Amino acid sequence: MQLVSTSSKRVGNANPTVLISVLCSCGLLASFMMSLVVPIVGKLPEYLHTSSENALWVVTATLLAAAVIVPISGRLADMFGKRRVILFSIGSMIVGSVVCALFDSLGPMIVGRALQGIAAGVIPVGISLLRDELPPHRVSGAIATMSATLGVGGAIGMPIAAYIPEHFHWQVLFWVCAVLAIIVFATVLIFVAESAHRTPGSFDTIGTILMTIGLICVLLAISKGKSWGWTGPITLGLGIGGVIVLLIWGAHELRATTPLVNLRLAGQRKVLLTNVASIFTGFSLMGLQLAASPLMQTPHVPGALDFGMGQSMLMTGWWLVPGGLTMMLMSPVSSRLIGRFGPRYTLMLGCSVIGVGYLSALALIHEPWQLMIAAIITFGGVGIAYSAMPALIMGAVPVSEMGSANGFNSLMRSIGTSVASALMATVLTSSVVHLAGKDIPDLTAYRMVFILGFAAAAIAVALTVAIPRDDKSENVVETIEEPVTVAAAD
Repeated sequence: MQLVSTSSKRVGNANPTVLISVLCSCGLLASFMMSLVVPIVGKLPEYLHTSSENALWVVTATLLAAAVIVPISGRLADMFGKRRVILFSIGSMIVGSVVCALFDSLGPMIVGRALQGIAAGVIPVGISLLRDELPPHRVSGAIATMSATLGVGGAIGMPIAAYIPEHFHWQVLFWVCAVLAIIVFATVLIFVAESAHRTPGSFDTIGTILMTIGLICVLLAISKGKSWGWTGPITLGLGIGGVIVLLIWGAHELRATTPLVNLRLAGQRKVLLTNVASIFTGFSLMGLQLAASPLMQTPHVPGALDFGMGQSMLMTGWWLVPGGLTMMLMSPVSSRLIGRFGPRYTLMLGCSVIGVGYLSALALIHEPWQLMIAAIITFGGVGIAYSAMPALIMGAVPVSEMGSANGFNSLMRSIGTSVASALMATVLTSSVVHLAGKDIPDLTAYRMVFILGFAAAAIAVALTVAIPRDDKSENVVETIEEPVTVAAAD
């Protein structure tokens, strides 16, 4: 046997533009899937022949599955291959979409939506694959574009998801999702080659079980706290129990030889502060999304609801599309900012723009076009910030940890959106007006949402300022050439 030294870069994905396009289509699909049922949440009890509280499990199941699978998929990608994990994730979406399309009862719908949620792992894994395979000068822009798909897919999908139930059977939504997933699966299979980067070691089964139990308990307490009662025994039991399990998980990870998440690395100041800032950035993204849609659809009743905009579900989706598209348009801008000033200053700028967007929303709250402008500013800031976060992470961790590190960062953003979803729902029901037998959030409630979004953005800016500057890792497009040893026959 002869040992040959070679670069860890693999010349399998010869066309960078094709690779970026295919992986970004995966991100768009995953984002579209996450927002698929948002326009029909109010009608799910009728569709599924169940109560409103039970119907919300269709949303909760996807959220829980996505939160759990993201760090797991990152570790599996590091061990067994990023392309394989992406194909598995999209395959799960295909199966889940078909299940949802075939059954109209609660149980199968929850199972199907949980399977769809597994696709959430494609964005962090796709970012790591881009870092592995692209030439250095293409990395920053590709990461920015891939990160932006998280918001763009949802924004574009909203009017589509609103239009289909108005003109066709509501389950056609899932057939459309299945067909799109099959097309994307085929393009990955044909055009994407596997990365040669691997992290040897065994899979941390105990850590996976502990993390799954802990996350599910905590996220259930957060997402269902309002309906169960924040001080109720189930909420408190799940919340406290979940925190205890996560503490046990943390102790296990620190002792494990090949941990699911390298907490020692995640505890480094640069990585830690970036991840905490990600929580507040995710909070800011979800805040405006949750408030803008019901505010636009609130009926305008002179003398009773003067602030209502009276928009249909479909028109609301169209008004919010420019915000999502702005996230994508900010990708090349963010890439240039990262290349010139570094990801730290870019993240700081993005979070500052988010804050400006929420301040604008406090004033631009009377017409749909005004709220659209506030959404454009806010989502533009999110696009800049979301592009900078993986760049910061990848500038601070070794190549062998990129998949799991990106997965953990995505988990932090998911926790931020989960907390925002629970808190904003509480805020929107804290100050209401009565109309036609219904409680509708009043203008004070919406303004409080925007104030909280601004506060979250301000905290994210402060955390970013505290991130230590490291000139050696500021440039994430630096070529990484780790020599590896491969066996070749004599």
